[in-house]
Amino acid sequence: MKRVDLILSERELDAVIEAIDAAGAPGYSVMKHVTGRGPHGSVSDAMDFSGLGANAHVIVFCEPQILPKLREGIQPLLDYYGGVAYVAEADPL
Repeated sequence: MKRVDLILSERELDAVIEAIDAAGAPGYSVMKHVTGRGPHGSVSDAMDFSGLGANAHVIVFCEPQILPKLREGIQPLLDYYGGVAYVAEADPL
């Protein structure tokens, strides 16, 4: 099983969820208003009020054969709008 972690602008969340569904992933989890610091600086807590510039963290667990189609749908969005995605092994308890 694979775990895909995506950090992206909340504005692009609908398009990313469509790509996840189109790839055939069995589901996902979304956490909104993610703050932190990355290579482009910090996301201010002040953005929580307006939501402008807020990020989301999306987690997808899927079988390895889903990854190529998932990458095909999500990578163009990340390239255009920004964000990051990482893939890791996931072993169930």
